[in-house]
Amino acid sequence: MKTQKTDRRSERTRQLLLDALLKLMAEKQYDLITVQDVIDKANVGRSTFYAHYQDKDDLLTSSFERVLALLNPHIDYDYAATARLLHVEGLFQHVKDHHHLYKALIWGQGIESLFKTGQTYLARNIEEQIVLLAPQHDLSVPLPILSNYLAGTLLTLLKWWLDNNMPYTPQRMDEIFQQLVMPGVRDVLQRG
Repeated sequence: MKTQKTDRRSERTRQLLLDALLKLMAEKQYDLITVQDVIDKANVGRSTFYAHYQDKDDLLTSSFERVLALLNPHIDYDYAATARLLHVEGLFQHVKDHHHLYKALIWGQGIESLFKTGQTYLARNIEEQIVLLAPQHDLSVPLPILSNYLAGTLLTLLKWWLDNNMPYTPQRMDEIFQQLVMPGVRDVLQRG
């Protein structure tokens, strides 16, 4: 019982810190935000912050991993049904519905850290799906390269879309992504 109570309290503290960071990121650039700004906004003590995170980058990247875990169900990996390795319309729709959050996440110097974390997370999930499609791993391109390419392309396209005020529908962005990546992916899967 005590562990559950502690876990809820810890989760609540983590959420307060993330909310504070996101609010601050909406107000000013990430590189200008200090840990003191975050703890003041969240109304928590410095020792509480450091009990959970090493620094503001740790808060941002670990929180981004949680955001990515929430986004993952919005990516359809059912290649057999759609002839698409990644059906990303749901992802773009989710980002559109919560664009203020994602705009805050990609604004400022924290973007490099987020991209690295995001690409690693997405590449791992994509790699798992490719293994299901080609269990022998006998692909014409090494699996880590293929999965990182797809994850990087998706993140770059998503960032471009947000930076340009979402000029196309999520459905159109999915079509664009498919046009950009699927010919090469099909070639790699067929040659494997």
